[in-house]
Amino acid sequence: MAIPAQYQEISVEGLPALSERMQTEGHRFVQVLAVNTEAGIDVQYTFMKDGVLEVFTIKGVTPEIPIPSITDRFIAAFVFENEIHDLFGVNVRNIAIDFGGNFYATAQPTPMTIISPAQKAAREKAKKAAAAKAERARQAAAANASFVTSHPDVKGKVTGVAPSANAEDIELKMVGADPEKIARVKAALAAKAKRAEAEADAARPQVYDEALEAKLAAMDPEKAAKVRAAMAAKAKLADMDPEKAQAVRGALANEAKLESQRATGQATAQQQA
Repeated sequence: MAIPAQYQEISVEGLPALSERMQTEGHRFVQVLAVNTEAGIDVQYTFMKDGVLEVFTIKGVTPEIPIPSITDRFIAAFVFENEIHDLFGVNVRNIAIDFGGNFYATAQPTPMTIISPAQKAAREKAKKAAAAKAERARQAAAANASFVTSHPDVKGKVTGVAPSANAEDIELKMVGADPEKIARVKAALAAKAKRAEAEADAARPQVYDEALEAKLAAMDPEKAAKVRAAMAAKAKLADMDPEKAQAVRGALANEAKLESQRATGQATAQQQA
């Protein structure tokens, strides 16, 4: 059965008040634990009450940072405080029972902070990689800002067109990429979005007339199709050069007249000749 635990980060300055509160509220002292990290030593203080562990962590402690002892409230802590001093180099002050660095007989001071050459190389490599990634991200952000400045159309989100991929995913994939490549990708995406928007506008009816649509729905399907075709042709004519549009209208009128004559059985001018 797992014991429930609560975790909280505290400061060195807040430790005396914490130990006083833990004692006043009737908590039982459990342990002091030190962990060697990249930023320094993390020191954890654990207390228990009513079957619940409460863990308070002071992060990034270095030998230059003095930490007050809690043995004035919890005398049992002297064992742990001498231990983290001797093995991790934590500078604990005013321990009630202080062994003065002789709690452990070690071949070298603070042995728990020593890392192997392989670990050191791995850490240095990780630091360089993190620094390089941060620099690429900075360059990408600068390139993005420059691109947005020179392409006002991409400042807002594209509306009316569903994006082909999640925008956040694209941004995450481009972090760390070459700034010039990022600019090209963004330009291509903007152009694609603009084309899609134009296609959507072309496919969308220019004007929706509810009454006309009702009439067309009641017509013979073939006749309704002809009306729709005529409406589409009329819409195209509106966008044409006026002189060319007039010529097209004349041709359409002549074709309509011939069609009417054929339908009524009248002879056309060519047949009469």
